Amino acid sequence: MSQKALAEKVGVSRQTIVAIEAAKYSPSLELAFQIAHAFETPIEDVFGYIPPPDE
Repeated sequence: MSQKALAEKVGVSRQTIVAIEAAKYSPSLELAFQIAHAFETPIEDVFGYIPPPDE
């Protein structure tokens, strides 16, 4: 799926998708679920979280 097609499907700009892919923007929880739904996959398969190392 192209960035443009995904952006249109979830109602954001293509630049937003680019920023999410580049890890320069964290989507809202709602947008994250919409993106996962667009790919028909669980959110855990699209997004992950790596906690920072303990200081």
